[in-house]
Amino acid sequence: MRGSARAGQGFRAVGGGEAPALQLSGLRKRFGAHVAVDGVDLSVPCGSFYGLVGPNGAGKTTALSMAVGLLRPDAGSSAILGVDVWSDPVRAKSLVGVLPDGMMLPERLTGRELLYYLGRLRGLPAGTVDARSEELLAVLELDGAEHTPVIDYSTGMRKKIGLATALLHAPRLLVLDEPFEAVDPVSAATIRVILRRFVDSGGSVVLSSHVMALVEQLCDHVGVIAGGRVLAAGTVTEVRGGRGLEEVFVELVGARTGGAEGLSWLAS
Repeated sequence: MRGSARAGQGFRAVGGGEAPALQLSGLRKRFGAHVAVDGVDLSVPCGSFYGLVGPNGAGKTTALSMAVGLLRPDAGSSAILGVDVWSDPVRAKSLVGVLPDGMMLPERLTGRELLYYLGRLRGLPAGTVDARSEELLAVLELDGAEHTPVIDYSTGMRKKIGLATALLHAPRLLVLDEPFEAVDPVSAATIRVILRRFVDSGGSVVLSSHVMALVEQLCDHVGVIAGGRVLAAGTVTEVRGGRGLEEVFVELVGARTGGAEGLSWLAS
């Protein structure tokens, strides 16, 4: 859709120029004594494939939940294509498709029923929902299970039907939390093709992961987060600085890479 009327409409930031696909400013969130997100600033350019990487417990899920309006921040703001998520939530959420980590789905519905239900909930005409569902189920290789209840779907199938629900309303931004976790190689390959096609057609993708090889393969921009703070952000080339992304990541987060000392009893 790059160059089409839909992509060309654009959202203009104050002072001219296209607004970022996602702009996070000073996001903070505390749970009791634990500070999960501590002043996150992040700008995702339009048309980019952006990877947010960090160790488990780094604050990725909390930051992304606040970014798309699923969790209210204690401080800071989030804007999708220039639309503030909290002051204009209906418009902002119409622009984004979300795949949360561990998303709960109405499991007694079949795959097709789930798409129809969520499409109509979005206000899409019934005919539009039916046509888009047909295409999504076929492209995501779920057409053979469209009449199967979601409760009987495998992990990979759940990820794919979740991606279908995120794409159904034709968003301009996708925010995906660990979309490849516990997904089989065949399903993962299908998801990669869909996401690359989405970006190539003018959309923007933000995905979180702790798999550096995946991010290096798919993404053109990356942000490294640990301890609730962004430690580095930019193009993959800039952040890598001529080294491997995993090496840079380990250095930034200060991870221990030894770990085998004291386990002499494992040796036979």
